[in-house]
Amino acid sequence: MTLYLPRTTTSEITEALTAERHSIGGGALNMVLTLIVVTDEADHYDAVRAATEAGREHPSRILALIRRDPGAEPSIDAEIRRPGTSGPGEAVLLRLYGPLGDHPGAVVTPLLVPDTPVVAWWPGVGPQHPAADPVGRLAHRRITDALRAPDPVADLLGRIRNYEPGDTDLTWTRLTPWRSLLASTMDQPSGWVEAAEVTGEPDYPSADLLAAWLSDQLQVRVERHTSDGPGITGARLITEQGDITLQRQDGRVATLSRFDQPVQTVALSRRRAPDSLAEELRRLDADEIYERTAKHMAALADRSEEPV
Repeated sequence: MTLYLPRTTTSEITEALTAERHSIGGGALNMVLTLIVVTDEADHYDAVRAATEAGREHPSRILALIRRDPGAEPSIDAEIRRPGTSGPGEAVLLRLYGPLGDHPGAVVTPLLVPDTPVVAWWPGVGPQHPAADPVGRLAHRRITDALRAPDPVADLLGRIRNYEPGDTDLTWTRLTPWRSLLASTMDQPSGWVEAAEVTGEPDYPSADLLAAWLSDQLQVRVERHTSDGPGITGARLITEQGDITLQRQDGRVATLSRFDQPVQTVALSRRRAPDSLAEELRRLDADEIYERTAKHMAALADRSEEPV
């Protein structure tokens, strides 16, 4: 069931949530976090759907902040989707009119689930300094997605330079299958890795992050090459004994070849937003590997811009 509250207040929304909770015998008491989704009218459907799907693993109160006409009188239109409609948690869509859109933190604070962690997610273009954002200041974890920016690599680099513990980006989360497969190849004897290569679409920040991760972990030079995609299409480790190559051309299946073994076919699908979001919601502490990799990527970018 969905409850509509036009031209409402946070007090009325809180009362409605309490009434809904009592009608089903608990509700919010079983929620593990509050997920704040900062989006717009064009993207809110996909964003809320992804958050709802991730919420099946992490029961949450989802608060979607949707800014509407900045020139209108200040008001809130609320849409409350009770558990069962929106998965095991609750979903509240808040359309903010007028100057209320400039103060989302004040609007959302009374609606946070008491004594539970807060995660903020910007599925579109996010702030350059998430921890200083009005919503970001409320959150233990702050999730952005540089891929949605006009210049994704520059967007990610700018945010890295403002990094604070708790920040992460879905361009990093999309790399988990690649990192897992590449790490597993090193479980078998192969000799020292002398260099590496990463190939992917131009201006695709996940490829740059993968190159930075390999460079930082292996302490070797990693060349970044471009392809027509989709996404990342290949990675190669150049070892003393021969090459280890992981190639994916269709965004679904990859081939893994080693110098001493037959070619293997492995599943390596491009990750959906709900899967990446669910992974990030599994941890509420700072991701130190992301921090280290991201800062290494920024250092490599700064070094490449130095005059010769």
